[in-house]
Amino acid sequence: MGSGTKEDPWVLKTPPGKSEYQMYKDEEADPPALMCVVGSTKLSYQLRCLEDAQAMLKEHGDWMPLGSKDERQDVKEGTLEAWARAADNPVGGWYGLKKGFRGRFANYVPPLMEHLGMVELEHNARNNRVRAA
Repeated sequence: MGSGTKEDPWVLKTPPGKSEYQMYKDEEADPPALMCVVGSTKLSYQLRCLEDAQAMLKEHGDWMPLGSKDERQDVKEGTLEAWARAADNPVGGWYGLKKGFRGRFANYVPPLMEHLGMVELEHNARNNRVRAA
């Protein structure tokens, strides 16, 4: 599964289990980042998203729909994806760092959180949910 470094990234699968991708921490970035490599595409999210999302899910106290969408698509309120871009989250907006590639938070971050023991995650073909572990 990797150790989470650029040289030894975590190898993960999207919640439905169809697509494989890699993630690693870049703690030297400003701000510290969680890098996500999907084929030739690189996405990045603020590293603090792991702890922030877990805290929000603990406060939420129940299953939350993922609602993963690309940056340009509207998201459904009450989903993890909506929280990851909301003006009232701990960073005041997007956790994604690169404009044009700030979406899909709920597709790529929860599997890592599950691997790290932070959340429980469903693995259905669609409409997956997440909750704090």
